[in-house]
Amino acid sequence: MVKRDFQQRYVGSVVGWLWGLIHPLVLLASYTFVFSYCLKQRGNADQAQGHYWLFLFAGMLPWMLFSETIARGSSSLLDQASLITKTVFPAEIVPISIFLSTLVGHLLAIFLLFTSVLLVLHQAGFSLILLPVLFLLTGLLAVGLAWISSSLQVYLRDTAQVVTVVLTFWLWLTPIFIPDQQYPAKARFILVLNPVTYLVHCYRDVMLSSRFPAFHDLAVLTCVSVAVFVAGGLFFRHMKRGFADVL
Repeated sequence: MVKRDFQQRYVGSVVGWLWGLIHPLVLLASYTFVFSYCLKQRGNADQAQGHYWLFLFAGMLPWMLFSETIARGSSSLLDQASLITKTVFPAEIVPISIFLSTLVGHLLAIFLLFTSVLLVLHQAGFSLILLPVLFLLTGLLAVGLAWISSSLQVYLRDTAQVVTVVLTFWLWLTPIFIPDQQYPAKARFILVLNPVTYLVHCYRDVMLSSRFPAFHDLAVLTCVSVAVFVAGGLFFRHMKRGFADVL
């Protein structure tokens, strides 16, 4: 399913899987122009050494993996309705396959970021061995939420549209474009309550600073990811009893 999903995304395309790199690079260029060139925004000196585009790229990648899994996963059960209704098939696998397919493109972008950091910052540390752990935690968090949204989408067909709106709003509540310190003091509680904040922190520590993530960030991310994954799994298991009738 992962192979088929990855191939279907680029079927008939001349460039093929390279679109998985072109899309984040175009976003990176446009955001860098707006925030760095027009708004004179700078990244953290202790992470990207003032290179805002690296600071931005390291924050964009985990968000894109997280948000794309939820957005595509929300309608995945309807897309695979014939498979779910006509065969004895574990529907839980569908959102997981979406995440793994998205992860393939994410790995290509990660390699590009790693190469850029190596050439620009001249650094690469042992902290990179934690990347698979971050992939896993991102998957637990994203798949858990995708299980909830996809099961609701079966009964409430507006769910996918609501998810798109929520993700758009969520993007700007995550410290991707500006450092935490530049958020108004009264609004920083939003960053504390946002689990993706800790994910972005961990990615930047590992990729840009060549250091292991702060224990607090990794611990909060782990606890929230596992809790959401378990809750999403239980919710999906309860809701799937009526899938065959509705689909």
